[in-house]
Amino acid sequence: MYQQEKITPYGNGEEKGRQVEQMFDNIAPTYDRLNHRLSWDIDRRWRRKAISCLKPFRPRQMLDIATGTGDFAILAANMLKPDRLIGADISEGMMRVGEEKVKKAHLQHVISFAKEDCLALSFADNTFDAVTAAFGIRNFQELERGLREMCRVLRPEGHLCIVELTRPVAFPMRQLFWVYSHTALPLYGRLVSKDKQAYRYLISTIEAFPQGEEMQAILLRCGFRQARFQRLTFGICTLYIATK
Repeated sequence: MYQQEKITPYGNGEEKGRQVEQMFDNIAPTYDRLNHRLSWDIDRRWRRKAISCLKPFRPRQMLDIATGTGDFAILAANMLKPDRLIGADISEGMMRVGEEKVKKAHLQHVISFAKEDCLALSFADNTFDAVTAAFGIRNFQELERGLREMCRVLRPEGHLCIVELTRPVAFPMRQLFWVYSHTALPLYGRLVSKDKQAYRYLISTIEAFPQGEEMQAILLRCGFRQARFQRLTFGICTLYIATK
């Protein structure tokens, strides 16, 4: 068991997946505003960088895991022009926000949403050309099981693209990130979202989540034949690309 799998939002005895679902339902109305402000809008650049890595492969059928409010899905639809993109998540509250954003973007003909358990996806083997996940896999109750499911639904030679928040490794960004993440981020998150546990939980999972070479090795162990990573913005975020 990986360390972040043991961390739960509320510690109320329910399984982690149910607590994560409840947490994201709670913070859905304020999630986008907080996400962009707390990252100083750099998260938009990270998403764009990730999607650009998929451009050479021209995926036609895409699955966005832990899609949340659909930011990554909408940007991917605009940049990659797939025939179909399914946004999957356990939080109906987050996806309701996403559905409104998709309507405003006039992308209903491309993007649809599905409530899915990312540890047991309902899709057939070898369905998608690309599977993506932005800032969501550290919430998996069982990381390797979720990654194996993502590999299963990919077509051979399909690509997995993951963007995840990580701990910077170099001085002084490591120290600055610790101060920011343990003071300003949880305070502002609590004031805006009204859920005092949510942003403490999210920071704890960032610190506990495997990253860099360790995550690369996990991807290879879960069925991918190639995996590489790139640290972004001094290591605050890491981009992973893997091939089935």
